Amino acid sequence: MLNRFFLLVAFCLQLPAAFCQSVDRYTIIPKPTQLDPRAGEFIISQATTIMAPIGQGDLKAVVDTFVHHINRSTGLTIAVKNTNKVALTGNLIEFSPLSDSTLGAEGYRIDVTDKVVTIEANTPNGFFYATQTLYQLLPPTVLAHRFIVPATNLTTLAIPACHITDIPRYGYRGMHLDVSRHFFPVSYIKKYLDVMALHKFNTFHWHLTDDQGWRIEIKKYPKLTQVGSKRRETIVGHYDDYDPQVFDGKPYGGFYTQDDVREVIRYAATKHINVVPEIELPGHALAALAAYPELACSPGPYQVATKWGVFNDVFCPTEKTFSFLQDVLTEIIDLFPSKYIHIGGDECPKTVWRQSTFCQQLIKREKLKNESSLQSYFIKRIDKFVTSKGRRIIGWDEILEGGLSPNATVMSWRGIKGGVQAARQRHDVIMTPGTFCYLDHYQGDPAQEPTAFGGSLPLDKVYSYNPTPVELNATEATHILGVQANIWTEYIDTHDQLEYMLWPRAAALAEVGWTSLSLKNYDDFTRRLSTHFERLNALNVNYARTLYDAAFTSQPTTDGKIQVSLSASKQVPIIRYTTDGGIPSGESAQYTQPIVLEKSTTIRTASFLNSKPLSQLGKIRKEYLISKATGKSYTLLNPPSSGRPDKNYSLTDGVVGGMGGYEVAGVVAFANDINAVIDLGQPQSVETVRIGFLKYTARNICLPKQVDISVSDDGKTFRPALSAKTNAAEGGKRGFVRLPFSFEPTTARYVRIIARNVGRVPAGLRNPGKAAQLMVDEIEIR
Repeated sequence: MLNRFFLLVAFCLQLPAAFCQSVDRYTIIPKPTQLDPRAGEFIISQATTIMAPIGQGDLKAVVDTFVHHINRSTGLTIAVKNTNKVALTGNLIEFSPLSDSTLGAEGYRIDVTDKVVTIEANTPNGFFYATQTLYQLLPPTVLAHRFIVPATNLTTLAIPACHITDIPRYGYRGMHLDVSRHFFPVSYIKKYLDVMALHKFNTFHWHLTDDQGWRIEIKKYPKLTQVGSKRRETIVGHYDDYDPQVFDGKPYGGFYTQDDVREVIRYAATKHINVVPEIELPGHALAALAAYPELACSPGPYQVATKWGVFNDVFCPTEKTFSFLQDVLTEIIDLFPSKYIHIGGDECPKTVWRQSTFCQQLIKREKLKNESSLQSYFIKRIDKFVTSKGRRIIGWDEILEGGLSPNATVMSWRGIKGGVQAARQRHDVIMTPGTFCYLDHYQGDPAQEPTAFGGSLPLDKVYSYNPTPVELNATEATHILGVQANIWTEYIDTHDQLEYMLWPRAAALAEVGWTSLSLKNYDDFTRRLSTHFERLNALNVNYARTLYDAAFTSQPTTDGKIQVSLSASKQVPIIRYTTDGGIPSGESAQYTQPIVLEKSTTIRTASFLNSKPLSQLGKIRKEYLISKATGKSYTLLNPPSSGRPDKNYSLTDGVVGGMGGYEVAGVVAFANDINAVIDLGQPQSVETVRIGFLKYTARNICLPKQVDISVSDDGKTFRPALSAKTNAAEGGKRGFVRLPFSFEPTTARYVRIIARNVGRVPAGLRNPGKAAQLMVDEIEIR
């Protein structure tokens, strides 16, 4: 690889300067197996001839789609012909089938000169992926759905000369979509498939049923959609945003008819995407139980879930339940041609089964060890039925519990352990661990990002993933079929938000699944993303620009100011900022050295390439508080909790805490009272103390019941300044509450603050009687 790089550099030195920018001519995602650049380019014009062989309908369909797209976006009227190549003088694009075992079923070759583009592959799949690469070799505007004069200059519709040989690393490259929590119509599913195809994903995992909605028509059981597709309302905000929880009071529903499903499957086939349906069992079944409560272990009634989480009510393993599920799966199998049927198997609480006389008798009769073995019994019966229909099941890695069904493929989501275990048992595995593949997690600072489930999964971490665990030997590793991006939609209710969460992280995972491990390079990937974002713009696809967000680091100075440093990725040449609350523009101050703050302010940043904004303008902000306490040392007479300790006097560092999802940053936690003595360094006048407490009562974090403030000249003898009752029982929306405490001006060097913990969560809140905590992010003294 190194020799090839030096050859390319040497070659580049002999070429015109424009060609020496070769890295900017080939911005393909996922990166091809081999790309050899050349000088020159092929110009597509009205004179271009596109040739495809007669009698290969599947290939002709690929070519026709490619030509239709080019014509639609450029205004050209090129036709596909079966032309004798020998009679042509040039400007030819030729699709040429071959039989080459080295390319496999999805590989292809593209050879581009100034006169001829030759595309070779063994199968229509290979040709289809070749056309996705051709789109990415052309200007991004060719992906637009219509021609806008004069947006495309036909004289520059050029394919840079090169030779490409490309073969995917894995045969399974999937994207998942949960339509149960929030429903997305067929029109949008098609758009979802379009963007998948551009990135060479080949499997769409359609999560159709869950506690919050049953989304697919089953003819034999009409109440599944009449009842199970509708919930009476939906929780507002994040699961723990409010105490008590708040609901919107609006009925929510939606489902796909069987004709809708057929339409999606037909459309996906044109994109060479297999559709894998998921019918959840034995857990995540509330929507089905609301429709048919006789399938539960107790009579109910049940309702479609209106909030998120895992529920104890699951399918009961009776013969009635198995007959129901077999009927449902029969209709699913009749609809979906997929080799695989996903049956869920995850997050199935055993509480009801433990309490059920029937289940306990079944465990004894079948000589099962426990309720986990009962789940295995359940899955094995479903596996046997699906296998009898000529299909195979996929299940989440919980199906390993109690013994793995003989024909099951495991989708490993709780880390890689389940995947390793299954592969060692010679079972096929699809890797989708939450730490790398769950795109409903935050990709930037949670305090700056739209509401997400929780956790942190930045772009570089997604890209770093290697789906084949290093602990597997060569034989075991063959059972790793591939990788999948998962997107759960509890907190995603619009198309724009869905796309924001997916892209560009799904593009990174596309490269994980397609590109050889030795060829991956994150800096190179992010360089290619700049052009790729223009393609997404042409497709009207939203995406996150977190890659370009500035990062903040700060430290107090000895004279009570705050020095703030900004940094960003290698792809960001210019950071601009404001300190007056305004949105940065191309005229705002350019960051060149640390910013020194003398008063409380909010810094807002934006990244630029020349005058072009790269990041979302005004999105990134950080609040800093400066007071007489800033940068001052203190003594904590009660130690903080080990889980959220004090770091470098973080209560007086001037940095405001942040929160998003389940994540809280910049706080210090106390299981008992807060008892802090702040040394101001010298005697001075003080009259106000303001403390930033976190109120997060759904997590047992309460405001204090009382705050006592005293002052001292020597740090030993303190005189009272104020004692104030506070409302520890305050619930409502979580957030930072900055409580001010004012008293008669007095001169002192030391200020002692005692915030008294209420001890137990007060009545009226979500968890009354639980041990309460105090959390603080910043103390100001004025």
